Amino acid sequence: MDYSNYEDNDAGESQGLGFDFKGYLFKVLNLWKLILLCIGVALVVAYFINVRKQNIYRLDSLITVNNDQNPFFTANTSISFNWGGVSAKVGSVLTEIKTRSHNELVVDSLEFYIQYLEEGKYHLIDIYKNAPFIVETDRSKPQVLGKAIGIKIIDNNSYELFHEFEVDRVQCQFYDSKQKIVTNVNIGEFRETYRFGEVVNLSFFNGKISLRPRANIPVGKSYFIKYLNFDSVVNRYKKDIKIDPTSRDAASVLKLSLIGKNKSKIVDFLNATSAILSRTELERKNLYATNTIKFIDSSLSAVNADLKAVTDEMNDFRKSNKVFDVEQEIIQKSEQLKGYDTEKLAEQSKLNYLNTLENYLRTKTDYSQIAAPSSVGIEEANILSSVSRIIALSVERRNLEYSTKEGSILFDELDRRIDTEKSVLLEAIDITKQTIGIQLNTVNRKIASLESELIGLPKDQQEFLKIQRKLDLSREAYNIYQAKRGEAAIVKAANVSDIIVIDEAKDIGDPPIGPKKSLNYMMALMIGFFAPMFLIFVTYLFDNTIHGSDEVVKISNIPILGLIGKYRYKNNLVAYEKPKSAVAESFRAVRSSLQFIFKNNPSTKRANTIMITSSVSGEGKTFTSINIATVYAISGKKTILLGLDLRKPKIFGDFNITNDKGIVNYLIDDNELNEIITHTHIDNLDLITSGPIPPNPSELLMGNKLKELIATLKDQYDIIILDTPPLGLVTDALELVQYADTTIFMVRLDYTKKGMLQLVNAKYKSGELKNVNFVLNFYRHKNNHNYGYGYGYGYGYGYGVYGSAYHEKNDQSFSKKVKNFFKRL
Repeated sequence: MDYSNYEDNDAGESQGLGFDFKGYLFKVLNLWKLILLCIGVALVVAYFINVRKQNIYRLDSLITVNNDQNPFFTANTSISFNWGGVSAKVGSVLTEIKTRSHNELVVDSLEFYIQYLEEGKYHLIDIYKNAPFIVETDRSKPQVLGKAIGIKIIDNNSYELFHEFEVDRVQCQFYDSKQKIVTNVNIGEFRETYRFGEVVNLSFFNGKISLRPRANIPVGKSYFIKYLNFDSVVNRYKKDIKIDPTSRDAASVLKLSLIGKNKSKIVDFLNATSAILSRTELERKNLYATNTIKFIDSSLSAVNADLKAVTDEMNDFRKSNKVFDVEQEIIQKSEQLKGYDTEKLAEQSKLNYLNTLENYLRTKTDYSQIAAPSSVGIEEANILSSVSRIIALSVERRNLEYSTKEGSILFDELDRRIDTEKSVLLEAIDITKQTIGIQLNTVNRKIASLESELIGLPKDQQEFLKIQRKLDLSREAYNIYQAKRGEAAIVKAANVSDIIVIDEAKDIGDPPIGPKKSLNYMMALMIGFFAPMFLIFVTYLFDNTIHGSDEVVKISNIPILGLIGKYRYKNNLVAYEKPKSAVAESFRAVRSSLQFIFKNNPSTKRANTIMITSSVSGEGKTFTSINIATVYAISGKKTILLGLDLRKPKIFGDFNITNDKGIVNYLIDDNELNEIITHTHIDNLDLITSGPIPPNPSELLMGNKLKELIATLKDQYDIIILDTPPLGLVTDALELVQYADTTIFMVRLDYTKKGMLQLVNAKYKSGELKNVNFVLNFYRHKNNHNYGYGYGYGYGYGYGVYGSAYHEKNDQSFSKKVKNFFKRL
């Protein structure tokens, strides 16, 4: 045959480069059952995830932040305090909601560190207020953390407390101090009966369990309580609580929202958050008035003591002296002195306040405890505004400490603003003190002038007037401080929180927001589809095994002579013992193709020699050799099969003969030719086995004795079949190419590596292999992606793809059919 059309092997090799998307697509189509199975498994997993997950709910509430002034605030009662406008308050609220201290107050007030649980279908469910009992925790004693303590209701009066301890030491927590300790317990099951309302004191639980009023008592049912780490609960709510303005236009209206599994707990937490936030804001708003009241009380006690002392002095004077009348002129001068003394007292109070404030600013770092300057009559705008701002900044810094790590640039910025404000305030204090000093000097001169006019009076009258002046001054100071205290108390009582709840959280039957079951099913569908697709892609990308005839065509231009189907049988004599099988027909098709080759290559008139080889062992070389020899013998051709695989002989076993002597014995001159030829039970088929395994197989095959043997056999037989060693493992087959008229290279699908075909291409191109053809073994029709009815080279047709009517039926049991089904996957 003319092989000129197949010389350009480079083209075939170049076709094998790159990713074969069409091959990948056919691979996917072949494994559609696997993909369908993966999708089914993924959907089943998604179903079980959906039914096991608890519903998740989201509830919200609305609050507003106002900028209300106290209704009693006037220019003369400047004890109320504006904390910097609505925007500053909104920022403060947004920060405070996410602070640890605020969430600690909420969790502590609701006792969310204890869970009420009941057994669900898949896990314990938090039932919160639906439990028929309530636990009064002794916060001063330890409670075990993370253990589900069982409570079985025996009757309306008693219950059983139980738990199984696996270790002898458990962690407990005191919920008053939040301290954690490790407590010893007894390993094993604990069970004890108690009465409802009875105080229980154990190493792992301390408290009292009481029935809820009007609760339905399910006798015999078991519940559980579990104490949680207080800090962990606080951190969880701190992260989960969300607060955002409802819109840009209504920045002062804030929306609180929380996600959880129990709607009652969400409602209680949101409402408690709003209440505590409002209460905290009111306390902060009252801080100015509270500090002022404290300052006035401390001053008032001193004034009260002075008043009592002066009153006692006046009483003592009256007892020891007669009561006398004072002239009208002297009374007028005394009244003037009284006015000057009152003025001096007011200025001195201001000076004392300023000295105290200056000392406070220079020695303290927390400026939130400053009293109102107006409490002593200071009305300077600079001092009033500076004190307001420095208190606001100090409160802002204190709030920031709960949510920001020390060392943050936010602290640096606040400290810079506080220092600037403090400098301005200290400068204003110095100027005001100078002004007050001038006024005091003026008042003192006026007092000294009037006192000099009264020197001429009798001593008892001078003493009376002196005591009277002190008494009037003390009474005036007492009255002023009382008035200021009453003013501060009114301001504090009239204050209302600037945080108002617009819409409380409430369970109105909103549907759950999760789990997103449809999304889970969609994700399962995608994972079930793309996971096997990716697995197939990776497998296909790194797979260097030949799976179909189209891959052979892409890698090599060497023609395919035939396709041998996969057939399970007890031995290799399929063509002889199962002549109607598809495999037997495939070998007859190969025989026809070989005859076509021999006709187009009439190089000899003697016997045609066929060499059969492969890349490695296990690719069907011996199986093909025996059956090609068989179909030739059955057709009437005198055929001989030579076992030239001297390293791993096989062909003797199928003919029930021994391998004691064979071609090796002939090549080393131990036996004659007629002594090593075996006549088989198949007509026209003779056999020469390989014989004992020699130490030097390559050297024996290179000797002249083999050449003489082949020449002799060509005179005696029509067809000579050479069963040779694998080409990819040893070089013996290359030594035998010279004796072959044509060479069959076996390719076992799903087994032979693509690199072996490239090796054959190289050998063929260099001339080491001649007249070579491929025969594909273990062929399945669906493996071939391009050819439905054989191969288009003109070397026969069919190759095992026939209707079932022509072949012998191969009945299989049900178990075999199932096994084969999974193999086809």
